[in-house]
Amino acid sequence: MTSNDTTVLRVAGRPVGRYVTRPELPARLSPRPYLHPVTTLAGTAVTELAPADHAHHLGVGVAVPDVEGFNFWGGRTYVRDQGPTELDNHGSQRHIAFQLRDPDGFVEELRWVAAGGELLRERRTVAAAELTDQAWALDLTFSLTNVTKGPLSVGSPATNGRPGAAYGGFFWRARKEASVPEVFTAGADGEGEAHGRPADWLALRGATWTLVFAGATEQTRRDPWFVRTGEYPGVGSSLAHEERVPLPPGGTVVRRVVTVVADGRLDRDAAAALVRKAVSP
Repeated sequence: MTSNDTTVLRVAGRPVGRYVTRPELPARLSPRPYLHPVTTLAGTAVTELAPADHAHHLGVGVAVPDVEGFNFWGGRTYVRDQGPTELDNHGSQRHIAFQLRDPDGFVEELRWVAAGGELLRERRTVAAAELTDQAWALDLTFSLTNVTKGPLSVGSPATNGRPGAAYGGFFWRARKEASVPEVFTAGADGEGEAHGRPADWLALRGATWTLVFAGATEQTRRDPWFVRTGEYPGVGSSLAHEERVPLPPGGTVVRRVVTVVADGRLDRDAAAALVRKAVSP
């Protein structure tokens, strides 16, 4: 089932994700396409949309808080020596067209626009694939190209002076439950150990579900993970961790994250096995 503004992702005939291409949102939320709800094969929702704690968290998508000073994340902007500040600097991601649209995925072209001009052109590829009768994989690749005549750079609150806040890029706002979800990697446990460090994969485990995030390219695996569990449940891959990412005219940055969406509470061995299956050539 599709419409001009919505695409439903299916795995083995079952709906597992709804992709909204033209959301009607206030400018302060940095309007952009998003996936919500995303569900397990049993139908458990594992995303949240515009929650009360962070109204600009929109399910699963690509969001960057600083593209040459413009906010494509939503909410306040972190200003060095000043802190989070309300600025009229929000951009938006605008759907142009689908190059491909099938029940299990799509290829989309988007314009990243701010102050009336286009800064970036994005090619986004999303694919859903069955792994087992209790798990499937969401494969998301984004490619951002500088279409201006001058150099651009991508930053984060961390590169602007806020330690530990290198969010920006792929981001998944997970379902908030009564209990805080657990987070672990192959060699670490807990938010404090997993946050801000690279790992081949990272798992977020809720009451009846597990998400396992994996960088699917060498460059993506070098990016540290941004992890929140106590304040809110969310995981992202840090595009600009310690330094701004330069984009000369015509320059492109590409990242690919594959997420295993599983029913049940996976242990390390099960998480690792599903990741191997999900990212195998």
